[in-house]
Amino acid sequence: MPNTVLHIDSSPRFNDSVSRDLTADIVSRHAGAKVIRRDLSKTPVPQTTDAWIGASFTPAEDRTADQKHTLTLSDELVDELVAADTVVIGMPMYNFSVPSALKAWIDQVARPGRTFNYTENGPVGLLEGKRVIVAMATGGVPQGSDMDFATNYMTFFLGFLGITDVQFVAADGLNADEAGARAKAKNAINALLAAA
Repeated sequence: MPNTVLHIDSSPRFNDSVSRDLTADIVSRHAGAKVIRRDLSKTPVPQTTDAWIGASFTPAEDRTADQKHTLTLSDELVDELVAADTVVIGMPMYNFSVPSALKAWIDQVARPGRTFNYTENGPVGLLEGKRVIVAMATGGVPQGSDMDFATNYMTFFLGFLGITDVQFVAADGLNADEAGARAKAKNAINALLAAA
């Protein structure tokens, strides 16, 4: 099992959240691992700003004190991601895509020179060798369907950072059959972690 797990939840629901239940189950099975906890709803991540963009694209050695301060949280989030061997992300689907709290985190960790580099052949991710497990919960949209814009987006974004070992466990169709959707996700977790 990995030494460090980054546990991220993004659901605004604290009670009866399926994605939170799933991430807690996954993380509990990494016995002995150091767990870094990041709850994007309890401690929201701000959206990027013009000042953030200017600081992010300024070489580290040339940043002003204000620019360094602007990137303090982003640096912390990137450090957590870099330190993790496995990242467990709770991702409820809202309006066919990722929740805004998760999108804000994504924007904060997409950092040139830290998580990816621009090269003459295009961008290259710097976070190879990590595993990501995304625990997805949807009310009515089946994972992988034409209406699911979250799965491909997360897969592409993580690949952009160099992370290609990305697996999903989905409790989809909760509005039609909550017990069945939860059971399907639990079975997927069992199979996924048994194969690890």
